[in-house]
Amino acid sequence: MGKIYIPTTGPQCWQALLADPSKQWRTGYSARTLANCWEAADGLPSEVAALFGSDAELLIAIPEHKVSLRDAGRESQTDLFALIKANHRTIAVAVEGKVNETFGPLIKNWYSEPSPGKQQRLKFLCDRIGIECPPPDALHYQLFHRTASAILEAERFKTDDAAMIVHSFSPEDKWFDAYAAFLHLLGLAAERERLVSKKLHNGRILHFGWAKGDARFLNA
Repeated sequence: MGKIYIPTTGPQCWQALLADPSKQWRTGYSARTLANCWEAADGLPSEVAALFGSDAELLIAIPEHKVSLRDAGRESQTDLFALIKANHRTIAVAVEGKVNETFGPLIKNWYSEPSPGKQQRLKFLCDRIGIECPPPDALHYQLFHRTASAILEAERFKTDDAAMIVHSFSPEDKWFDAYAAFLHLLGLAAERERLVSKKLHNGRILHFGWAKGDARFLNA
């Protein structure tokens, strides 16, 4: 993974960073919708800024940011990684863009007859998030590694807080129930357009938020 980044000149620059550029870059799908929204904002989209407060400021954003999970498996490829400053604190933020796409496989499918590598990975993710392993079967694996990515990057960049934000452009808030079930495991009650938070064992605050994106970007 390279460590030198070049500023984008528009949404089209995001396409080449996708795992499957031809398949994933489609009108009405999350990758293209998220890119158009964030590029148009030239900073934080208003719905994301509203989660963090009136003084929230985007310091840097990196599309399709890969985060090592400290094993031999695939990295977690975050739709957008951002460093945000708000309330005199810096926050490492993993942004997951969503329209109608699911949060990927359930734990019961991903962890069926797990290899030693999967056992090691899931234990690592659960330890980072602060929950028992293995977690409930009906939760989505993606939410675990995306949340852990935010925590790992908060440690790496020595930010005050970490956050995992779902930036949803679904008019029906599709998959909010899956997000809420994951937060319930952490002892949190999910709310739309509002941060909920918990303290990690390392003292950092971990935030979660569901931001409702502007539907006009579905046609961009």
